[in-house]
Amino acid sequence: MPEAPLPRCFALVPCAGTGARSGAALPKQYLPIAGKPVIAHTLEALSRVPRLALTLVVLSRDDDAFEAAVHGFSNARGRVARCGGTTRAESVSNGLESLAAHGARERDWVLVHDAARCLVRPQWIERLLDACWADEVGGLLALPLADTLKQAQAGRVAATLDRRDKWVAQTPQMFRLGLLRQALASSGPGVTDEASAVEALGHAPLLVTGELENFKLTYPGDFDLAQRLLGACR
Repeated sequence: MPEAPLPRCFALVPCAGTGARSGAALPKQYLPIAGKPVIAHTLEALSRVPRLALTLVVLSRDDDAFEAAVHGFSNARGRVARCGGTTRAESVSNGLESLAAHGARERDWVLVHDAARCLVRPQWIERLLDACWADEVGGLLALPLADTLKQAQAGRVAATLDRRDKWVAQTPQMFRLGLLRQALASSGPGVTDEASAVEALGHAPLLVTGELENFKLTYPGDFDLAQRLLGACR
């Protein structure tokens, strides 16, 4: 019997959102930070991970800004697919189908990473790869919750919640293509991250400790902080 081919690893970057909460006129992935668009920083970090066979960026069908923001991205290790949906889950699902069309197999790994987590570093991605490579489920970068957690009601504190065993999810989130495809098909469009969809199938993704700097640019103040952090690294 021939041996099954070794699994490969692909990155999938959903980049079809509008970033309305950022308060900017442009989609947040195209805003300049430390001399380059947000998405350019993200893709540069992914390009420095040797185990990634291909990075696929999922764009909205009418996106006309990506090629100007990231020059020369489409090559042997980088592709774009204009198949973005109205939700993150739909964009990721469509991206998985595009990866399959590019030759990705059911047992291959897919790392889904937010376009707006532009401070991610290759060594953090390698940490996730090392931790999950032999795991049957996969996992995600995350941070144990350090702050006191409050529940709100009408703008006031309604309760203080137990923070023990609470983690803040980050990306990349690493799952096999077949499992992730099944999970997203079962979960519906409202799921906010890939791990939630996998959990709904009864699996327990591995928590791999991330870094505080790997935050998602969402609100205006996040961009100022990212500018300072990236500027300090130059």
